[in-house]
Amino acid sequence: MTSIHPGTRVGHVHLKVADLDRAIAFYSGILGFGLTQRHGPQAAFLSAGGYHHHIGLNTWESAGGTPPPAGHTGLYHTAFLFPDRKALAQVFRRLVDARWPIDGAADHGVSEAVYLTDPDGNGVELYVDRPEADWPRDASGTLAMVNKRFDLAALLAEAE
Repeated sequence: MTSIHPGTRVGHVHLKVADLDRAIAFYSGILGFGLTQRHGPQAAFLSAGGYHHHIGLNTWESAGGTPPPAGHTGLYHTAFLFPDRKALAQVFRRLVDARWPIDGAADHGVSEAVYLTDPDGNGVELYVDRPEADWPRDASGTLAMVNKRFDLAALLAEAE
């Protein structure tokens, strides 16, 4: 079996959305991604830090559409990695201020994550990694991820 180059990264996610303005309001207005380009009422590209785009949104095949029903295949979630807990706390603060519903939160040992759903029913994970040296491992050194409670009140306290 061949291996993919270790420097390979996920470059962007491109989502079909029902309402472009509503999706932009969520990804830019609440999460804080910058709008880098818009193609009329049908497509937009957003990013963090001036990259050309981390998120593509389009209505080419989905304008006015509905999310897929539960129990069907599709994207489980898109995960956005933040550089540190403070950056995660700041976006979590915006979600709380916008009264955006949170689906869950977890401390996975390797990372801490907040889970929610975007306006089109797509799962979203917002997370921060722990340093690799702190990742939980079993006696043989194999990664041993967990699913523990993530203290969201403590996270909010770091938003200031």
